[in-house]
Amino acid sequence: MGSLKLTSITKAFGNHEVLKGIDLVVEDGEFVIFVGPSGCGKSTLLRVIAGLEDATSGSVQIDGAEVASVPPAKRGIAMVFQSYALYPHLTVKDNMGLGLKQAGTPKDEIETRVTEASRMLSLAPYLARRPAELSGGQRQRVAIGRAIVREPKLFLFDEPLSNLDAALRVQTRLEIARLHRQLKATMIYVTHDQVEAMTLADKIVVLNAGAIEQVGSPMDLYNKPANTFVAGFIGSPQMNFIDAERLGDRQAKTIGIRPEHIALSRESGDWKGKVVHAEHLGADTILYLETEAAGLLTVRLFGEHRYGADDIVFATPDRSRLHRFDAGDKAIAAS
Repeated sequence: MGSLKLTSITKAFGNHEVLKGIDLVVEDGEFVIFVGPSGCGKSTLLRVIAGLEDATSGSVQIDGAEVASVPPAKRGIAMVFQSYALYPHLTVKDNMGLGLKQAGTPKDEIETRVTEASRMLSLAPYLARRPAELSGGQRQRVAIGRAIVREPKLFLFDEPLSNLDAALRVQTRLEIARLHRQLKATMIYVTHDQVEAMTLADKIVVLNAGAIEQVGSPMDLYNKPANTFVAGFIGSPQMNFIDAERLGDRQAKTIGIRPEHIALSRESGDWKGKVVHAEHLGADTILYLETEAAGLLTVRLFGEHRYGADDIVFATPDRSRLHRFDAGDKAIAAS
């Protein structure tokens, strides 16, 4: 089991309140990802769960038991850090087994657990090496292996892929997803990378300024953002926001439309505009248009398209995919 319940969690450093009443339930076996801009409190919240920071107020329960007074080593959690945190003088095998050794686990059990974790992570050929002899991706797998051998109730990941290059991030992301399926373990993961969040999570928690803006599945957040903050944070390129008055909508304050939900034509359409910049990415073409009706728009077209700067075009939004927001920036439910 590995359920988690946070109730009214606050955390202040002096007069600065970093967490402002966090309520969250994580079910056993879920993969939950915390996302949000820098300084939103996501890493602080993870550290409160781990016991590395004390909450100023509120309750942290793991499997129904309050753990506020329980030290980190006794909480049944294992944490994987951005920095790997490996001992340079120890071999891969000894790094992976060190926590078990310190806990007094019998040698034969340590051997069994390390062997199984190294098999899962394709680390068997490297067990006798030291961290300096490994690539960044291999070091991160060792850090993950060290967590696996502890058989924790909760795995906590703090931006584990941010030090890896793009190709290694993709590879390691796939390995983490595979591990979650294999272990059926509860994982809580902090990232600033929404691609990681959208591809790994069962449930995403969007944080902003120490508070939760929305919790939901990746596609819930993409299709039904609760407010303009979530709408703008989830999705790349970012959602277009248009003053509703410009479009003659008097019930809404802001209209949102995602770049991929706008069709483009050279002949006719709803909004005439001029291309101010074009990004040709091969799989996608990203265009930035200046339109009189809707202002500056970003349009995402799939595949390669021969549009360039100063081209005159017509943009037509998919009106079934418009998002409407009120004066408080909250989503207006479709009638």
